[in-house]
Amino acid sequence: MASMHAFDVLGDPVRRRILELLADGERSAGELGAVVQEEFGISQPGVSQHLRVLRDNGFATVRAEGTRRLYAVDPAPLREVDVWLERYRRFWTQRLDALGTELSRGKRERRMRGGTGSPDTAGRTDSTGRQDTADPTGTAGSPGAAGRTAGASGTGRTGGGPGRHGREPDSPGDAGRTGGRTGAAPGKATGSG
Repeated sequence: MASMHAFDVLGDPVRRRILELLADGERSAGELGAVVQEEFGISQPGVSQHLRVLRDNGFATVRAEGTRRLYAVDPAPLREVDVWLERYRRFWTQRLDALGTELSRGKRERRMRGGTGSPDTAGRTDSTGRQDTADPTGTAGSPGAAGRTAGASGTGRTGGGPGRHGREPDSPGDAGRTGGRTGAAPGKATGSG
């Protein structure tokens, strides 16, 4: 049998699942077959074919122990895939780094505000510009709770103040996206109240 490209081997969900099972340690052909047959509804000969593809292409090793055949992952082809992916890893690493920065910034801002606002109410102000400290259900008797029901659009806002991201539109283009308004579109509720 001719050798397949690593991504052709890994492109099949059954073979990926077998490798996931083998990543936890050596397993018998019978154990692998039972799981794969249950999850994918394929026959035992079908499972055997997938095991053969993994074995023939170097992704799995097999050894006999009595009457059982025990399979294990061979990490060499996976290292080759990892080397190939290294060139592209920077694309998601930069995004994960940016996400980490944003999460840290949010935590820092909550600490600076005293950590009292829930994610639902953090940064909201009522019509007088005061911080909205209403509970997320809007049932508390605070001034912010009354403001939640007073908004005409049902957004929990009473108008005025910054837009939904806590800032005024930066340019006419930004204002155009919200129709010059700072709340949600008519008939669209954004709050939990």
